[in-house]
Amino acid sequence: MKAITETTIFRETSEAALASLPIERRAFAQQVVDYYELTKPRMNFLILVTTLVGFYLASAHVVTSWLLLFNTLFGTLLTAASAAVMNQWMERRYDALMPRTRNRPLPAGRVGPTAALVFGIVLGAAGVLHLLAFVNPLTAGLGLFTHLSYLLIYTPMKRVTTLNTIIGAVPGAIPPMMGFTAVDNAISPGAWVLFGVLFLWQMPHFLAIAALYRDDYRLGGFKMLPVIDTDLAATCRMALLYTMALIPVSLLALPAQVSGMIYVATAVVLGLGFLWYGVKFYRSRQRSDARKLFFASIIYLPLLLAAMMIDRIG
Repeated sequence: MKAITETTIFRETSEAALASLPIERRAFAQQVVDYYELTKPRMNFLILVTTLVGFYLASAHVVTSWLLLFNTLFGTLLTAASAAVMNQWMERRYDALMPRTRNRPLPAGRVGPTAALVFGIVLGAAGVLHLLAFVNPLTAGLGLFTHLSYLLIYTPMKRVTTLNTIIGAVPGAIPPMMGFTAVDNAISPGAWVLFGVLFLWQMPHFLAIAALYRDDYRLGGFKMLPVIDTDLAATCRMALLYTMALIPVSLLALPAQVSGMIYVATAVVLGLGFLWYGVKFYRSRQRSDARKLFFASIIYLPLLLAAMMIDRIG
């Protein structure tokens, strides 16, 4: 069965498009596709959405401009794309060992390591400098912290400790804070609520993925919890606990004056639905229920954020 990755769908679509091009144009088009794939566009789409949510919620009591929104999203996109490229550069040898990643541009040899490194550095420098010049220093600083902590702490820790998922959830939860700071130039209570929601949501989401592909992670030498936890007892317990914790944290949007009672009611319903799949995974410890929990996670988050935006206070 095919892995659930952004590269699988993207590669199949791009290969079909490339096949329709004249032969002399295919090589250049393939290079463009490969560099684009290195930036992990589907993952970065989620980052941009959460940044946009933070920006929109912070704008409830402040007059903002479309230009500021564009600069925030553009700088964040460049920074996130850089982290994706450089992460793959750092892990290219290990990606070559895993079936679900061995056909990525770097391990497959379609992009050279030096070219990828330069590409990643240029993107990162451009992103942070763009945020510094056109947004504010606080947002640029958060972008730089996210970039460096993802690459210098989370990435190497994946081969050292099962705590890497918790460590990686920190930079993963900062983009919505950047949306807030772009408007407020301060880390407000609303920014912390979004950080908490994203942090906790990532745990069952990525534990489910790791449970689904633990054989791949084992081949790559990554210390994911399901690799060490052979019967998945600890994995299921952690997924359940974080899914439970997500419900009360999501409700903090009301006292933080971010969203109202309609959102609260929606968050309770969504949270209980998400929790149900966490309970099923906890009880069964089966791969099929890990898959269901994964899909529940990707339904839960956009619906929760949409409710938060629709019922914005202000």
